[in-house]
Amino acid sequence: MTGTEQTPAADPSATPGFRLAYVPGATPAKWVRIWNERLPGTPLTLVPVAVADVDGVLRGGEADAGLVRLPVDRTFFSAIPLYTETTVVVVPKDHVVAAVEEVTLADLADEIVQHPLDDVLDWERPPGQPAFERPATTADAIELVAAGVGLLIVPQSLARLHHRRDLTYRTVTDAPGSAVALAWPEERTTDQVEDLIGIVRGRTVNSSRGRTQPQPEKKPQKDKKPQNKTQKKPATSGRPRPGAKQPGPRRGGKPRKRS
Repeated sequence: MTGTEQTPAADPSATPGFRLAYVPGATPAKWVRIWNERLPGTPLTLVPVAVADVDGVLRGGEADAGLVRLPVDRTFFSAIPLYTETTVVVVPKDHVVAAVEEVTLADLADEIVQHPLDDVLDWERPPGQPAFERPATTADAIELVAAGVGLLIVPQSLARLHHRRDLTYRTVTDAPGSAVALAWPEERTTDQVEDLIGIVRGRTVNSSRGRTQPQPEKKPQKDKKPQNKTQKKPATSGRPRPGAKQPGPRRGGKPRKRS
């Protein structure tokens, strides 16, 4: 799920639900599906949030947890890294880069590379030649690339999110990746947060909850009477059974020939 797509809001009078924030490019659909299968009585609401705002949303309690891009403030948040995205360069379809499968940062050294203010990649030094002015958002940078003003380096999910027919993208092999994580305020590690942790970690339905499950009480075993394993054979009398063939006396000598 991307953009503004979200699950229906829960009835305030019903069972309290769970609010999961997610930044652009994050894809919570699989985990939402598993949550709905395992916890149908606890509605999960998705809260789309800009990267710059997700910290404040989680601190302010507007969401219970979030799919965020690392790094986060680890003195306040707990975080479980989920995956690291491939980084790509977005170019016009008629650009020379579109003719190859992948490039390096050195291949882009002479190109104007847009560096939006909401860039999520951790650069020591932005690659390429700087643009005259930094665009405010990744969406604005995409528009500039489509107009033929420079290129844009982003995580692959953002290139897909802002897909246009006149643009394409190629892998940048030596660019930093963007790690996506499940994060939540450490002091608000609720049972529902533990449930979500179990889901994103791929636990089965019997072990999906991160919290400790109570062990079933063992029923006391009743004292059993010792059984005599030695079985007595039924007594037999000397009398033959009715209908049984009785052995006759053994005859000696050769049989007589018939005349």
